[in-house]
Amino acid sequence: MADDKQPTPAAESEPATDTVDNTPGGFDLGTVMAQARQVITDPGAFYRTMPRSGGFGEPLVFVVAMGAVTGAVFAALSIIGLTGAGAAGLGGIVIMPIALAIASFISAAVMFVIWKLMGSPENYQTAYRCMAYATAILPVIAVVSIIPYLGTVVRTAWGVWLVINASTEVHGLNRRTATIVFGILGILSLLMGLSGESAQRHMQQELGERAELLEWQNGGA
Repeated sequence: MADDKQPTPAAESEPATDTVDNTPGGFDLGTVMAQARQVITDPGAFYRTMPRSGGFGEPLVFVVAMGAVTGAVFAALSIIGLTGAGAAGLGGIVIMPIALAIASFISAAVMFVIWKLMGSPENYQTAYRCMAYATAILPVIAVVSIIPYLGTVVRTAWGVWLVINASTEVHGLNRRTATIVFGILGILSLLMGLSGESAQRHMQQELGERAELLEWQNGGA
């Protein structure tokens, strides 16, 4: 009779380790890190269980946290001379969370319009949550970006992948349609991003050459 009260192996393993408690609540660093990890490793499962409502507070805190981590990574890379920003890179710790918080609302507004045009029944808050949690990839992108152009490619491709998952799991859109639409938008974004990065690097090179020339002229004088 005692055996009837013993939990079975299946019951013992019932608590899922591959999903995250997305129930709205107060700030918890462990929850934030677990959410970020799942967005990176299993975005489909994350968006499938993501609450569609509950206010802007929790996703905004997540954005600020990811901004702080990204800023810290950028600052560390700047200190060892891998970003070209020098000492100015230290400001990323403060600037990045603020800039990312503002950008999250703007990007959510853009995506809200696109998803609505594609037939999504969800509201702006849901769109914001989708975009807010997608910022989990930014600390990784900050590291990859030390390699010229690779950061732009990875950021665009990964971002498109997350949006496709959010489109199907949250907004109920057809995966093939979402892949075509956001694939095209991603290619356009990639081309503009690579063009912009090329122009920026060319400008930095010219400024560096001019600075060296001025230093040489002043030294000769």
